Amino acid sequence: MNLEAEKRKSEDHPPQKTKRYRWQEEEEKSDSDDENYVPYVPLKERRKRQLHALGRTDEERRNGFDAGIFRGDGDGTEEEEDDEFLVGRRSNVSLLDQHNELKKKAEARKESAREKQLKEEEKILESVAEKRALMGVAELAKGIQYEISIKTGWRPPRAVLALPEVQHERLRDRLHIIVEGESVPPPITSFEAMKFPRSIINGLRKKGIVQPTPIQIQGLPAVLSGRDMIGIAFTGSGKTLVFVLPLLMFCLEQEKKLPFINHEGPYGLIVCPSRELAKQTYEIIRYFCQCVYDNSGLPEIRSCLCIGGTAVKQQLDLMRRGCHIMVATPGRLMDMLNKKMITLDICRYLCLDEADRMIDMGFEEDVRTIFSFFKGQRQTLLFSATMPKKIQNFARSALVRPVTVNVGRAGAASIDVIQEVDYVKQEAKIVYLLECLQKTAPPVLIFAEKKQDVDAIHEYLLLKGVEAVAIHGGKDQEERTRAVEAYRRGEKDVLVATDVASKGLDFPNIQHVVNYDMPEDIENYVHRIGRTGRSGKTGVATTFINKSCDESVLLDLKHLLFEAKQKVPPFLAALQSENEKYLFVGDERGCSYCGGLGHRITDCPKLEAMQNKQAQTIGRKDYLASSEDEVTALRLEDKPRRHTFCCSYLTSR
Repeated sequence: MNLEAEKRKSEDHPPQKTKRYRWQEEEEKSDSDDENYVPYVPLKERRKRQLHALGRTDEERRNGFDAGIFRGDGDGTEEEEDDEFLVGRRSNVSLLDQHNELKKKAEARKESAREKQLKEEEKILESVAEKRALMGVAELAKGIQYEISIKTGWRPPRAVLALPEVQHERLRDRLHIIVEGESVPPPITSFEAMKFPRSIINGLRKKGIVQPTPIQIQGLPAVLSGRDMIGIAFTGSGKTLVFVLPLLMFCLEQEKKLPFINHEGPYGLIVCPSRELAKQTYEIIRYFCQCVYDNSGLPEIRSCLCIGGTAVKQQLDLMRRGCHIMVATPGRLMDMLNKKMITLDICRYLCLDEADRMIDMGFEEDVRTIFSFFKGQRQTLLFSATMPKKIQNFARSALVRPVTVNVGRAGAASIDVIQEVDYVKQEAKIVYLLECLQKTAPPVLIFAEKKQDVDAIHEYLLLKGVEAVAIHGGKDQEERTRAVEAYRRGEKDVLVATDVASKGLDFPNIQHVVNYDMPEDIENYVHRIGRTGRSGKTGVATTFINKSCDESVLLDLKHLLFEAKQKVPPFLAALQSENEKYLFVGDERGCSYCGGLGHRITDCPKLEAMQNKQAQTIGRKDYLASSEDEVTALRLEDKPRRHTFCCSYLTSR
């Protein structure tokens, strides 16, 4: 009851506010202001405190900017901290120290950008790398891996072995020879010291070859020792003799120990990408075989040429007698292997000339098929003037303890060729061609991309009274052989060709090479201009370009001219790529996929074209696969239904 009464009383009479005077409120306000009072600090003192907050002590200023690190506890952003840091620098440090610090920071940013670029390129290269090793199907299935190189009876001279390794390295540095691999055989500077027979040395002298070239100085001892090898050197450097002469020695050794009988062989196989190159290699082998047989009384070494466009019967007749060396193109070789016309049971020597073309973009399956026909370990050699790092890494999976011999940069142009680039409109090319022919005396070699252009140029030159011949893939083999032989003998002044004549062909005394149009690949350009300026001679290469050329190839051409210290025309020098600053990042120059100097792998047009091609064939492959599955399913079912399906299919057709 008392509680209810008190509650009722409080509702009837609410409490009154206490009266406060103004002097009491001002007194309380002054007390609160005393707690938040900040005294005035002069400007000089505030700067000292700011520098102290930035950590700028006398000792740090003496040691430079490396010791000065922002140690503030504020909540400011990075930009605000950088601004305060810059204030400290301007106030306490000399301009030279400021410049050095800014330079260090710029280099650090640049290094981080380079590292980012390299990591991105490594991911791309890893994604496009071939996962399967370049080996035969049987070897991959059984897990066969050879770890010891093939043993041969050849040994370097004792005088060469007695020399210290430092002297060998000095010789390699002087000749610009770069070697990779374990237990690399020493370089030898004369054919006599390599223990070749007198008949082979006399045959070399008849050809005007007295001293070995750099690729031969290091390459011949490596091959004679039985080592697998990747040989890279500029065009016209004598790579053919590096794999031909050791093969002759091995075949002589085999023939003396146990003569070859009918249907036996070959012991050595050389695969070339084009018929003309295969025929040229065969002629070189036959020349040295004849030198050995005629002048020294040694056993006869028989060789065979297997290329398309010729009669198979003639090639089989040579094989029936027993063949030591076979030179072939991939198409005819695989055809004869599949039909069991020839076998590789005793073949122990394999050379892929212009290997990058046979491993690149679809050719690796052909090479893998050829490997599947070998019955034992073989000595494998790969040679080319242009071999990007991606191809080298892939090719090493097929080699045993390989030795890589590189003379100069892979894909570099010969320094003996004077490169001239002219801007010519498309409609004026064929007229300007006559002016270019007057630059030098014949013989002249003209390259064009399309077969129609080759025929048009050939007809135009004949109408103008120029002695010219033409070859391309559309002509039959007999006509191509006649044209090449007439040009080689000097009966014709001009040879017009597609890229079938750009790989490895050796024509004597070519003065001038004309690129009627810029090739789509810079590697083809290097091979084309390499037909002149061979064996120490000089030559001229003229290239026509215009707006129709791909910009990426022109950028590669620009940097190739810079590298060879050639004159770069203004319209080519004006071209700039978006990633110009990243062209020389890391140890690898240019693109690690195709070898072009004007771009990196992140902007590689060749890689992009390959990926687009794969993307276009995905749907087609799925369609073909589904069709094959339907046919397989029909085979498993009863015969009447399969008969009904065939009849309905024929009716629909």
